[in-house]
Amino acid sequence: MSKVSIFNMEGQVVSEMELLDSIFGIEPNKVVMHMAVVNYCANQRQGTQSTLTRSEVRGGGKKPWRQKGTGHARQGSIRAPQWRHGGIALGPKPRSYKYSLNKKVKRLALKSALSSKVIDNNFIILDKLFIDEYKTKRMIEILSNLNIDTKTLIVMAGPDDKVKKSTANIPKVNTTLINTLSVYDILNHDKVIIVKDAVEKIQDIYAS
Repeated sequence: MSKVSIFNMEGQVVSEMELLDSIFGIEPNKVVMHMAVVNYCANQRQGTQSTLTRSEVRGGGKKPWRQKGTGHARQGSIRAPQWRHGGIALGPKPRSYKYSLNKKVKRLALKSALSSKVIDNNFIILDKLFIDEYKTKRMIEILSNLNIDTKTLIVMAGPDDKVKKSTANIPKVNTTLINTLSVYDILNHDKVIIVKDAVEKIQDIYAS
């Protein structure tokens, strides 16, 4: 087990915590993390793009000219794909891009992402995180105490509306919960700030 420092909201080291090597100390698997990110992005797609086929374009019911004798190629409708304002051939239609990954792959990807942050010293544990009132200024002060000036993800064990809304107006700083934590979120941020009780829950869930 590797030991990491635990900070308070004033940026001071208050204790240490042992992290399970099976979760936070594995060799990051880049292939699996890539699979998880691609899966996340695919599942975010709305799939609402749509084009009109020749049967859906208005007009074109009349044959533009007779079949033979005009010197032109034969045409049946001015709404065929080769005509301007014609229907689209083989264009996109509404569809779902969602697909799922194997459970073991998901777990390995999350462990790899967490381990990569620990290895790069971009993993910060707070003993607790709370704000008495909705105050962006107070949240900025906490981040300043921790010397955070880059894209950061704050991970909490449970919902805290004051922390969430106090962080909402800070550029490049986002909050999430452990039950919605994704590989994409971890890798898309330079640093991860996680509350101690959230680390304990992650270790309880993924220890097996």
